[in-house]
Amino acid sequence: MDNGSRLYLATAAFLAAHFISSTPLRGVLVKAIGEKTYAGLYSLLAFATLGWMIWAYNRAPLEPLWVGLRWLPAVAMPFTFVLLACGLLARNPTSLGAARLLKNPEPARGIIRVTRHPVMWALILWSLAHMLARGERMATVFFGGFLALAALGALLMDRRKANTLGDDWKRFAAVTSYLPFGAIAQGRNRFDAREIGWRNPAIGLALYALVFWFHPMLFGIRAY
Repeated sequence: MDNGSRLYLATAAFLAAHFISSTPLRGVLVKAIGEKTYAGLYSLLAFATLGWMIWAYNRAPLEPLWVGLRWLPAVAMPFTFVLLACGLLARNPTSLGAARLLKNPEPARGIIRVTRHPVMWALILWSLAHMLARGERMATVFFGGFLALAALGALLMDRRKANTLGDDWKRFAAVTSYLPFGAIAQGRNRFDAREIGWRNPAIGLALYALVFWFHPMLFGIRAY
């Protein structure tokens, strides 16, 4: 098997490992081995397939498809890191184990008014910007895998929570959106910069600056 084929296989395994949690198989496994054991094995499988994917990508042949948009990450990545920091550091009812937040009188605040999936959208922007900037086949497979994981994963997460959380989720979904600014544009919510504050965006921009500076040392290529 050549290195290009290994990347296709590794990416398929990576996606399959993550999408298990959105299928009936998850319930069967949890019932059989318990929630904690399932979570541990799931994490191990996710990291193992990610490592395999990175290993295969680093050895895959370079096959240019188009002239890469090298400027695109310069535009997208600051927003990516702001979304990532705001999503990770804010209280989000869609986070693991945070469903109790849906019972708050106003469950969608801060960055959640913009999108209920800020971390997933950070991953979407990152993967799409890098895929278009690289402009070659194996980068399309590699970064496209992350794009599919984030875009489809968020939709599957919404479906699973709608099926399990009942009226609490319906109330939350009514004032939030999958697409950024969707609920705001439809008049179902409003943008409130004061709730987002300055700390989390500042942390995101600081992380962006660090990654920009150390990009050549971490990934062997200058950022832009």
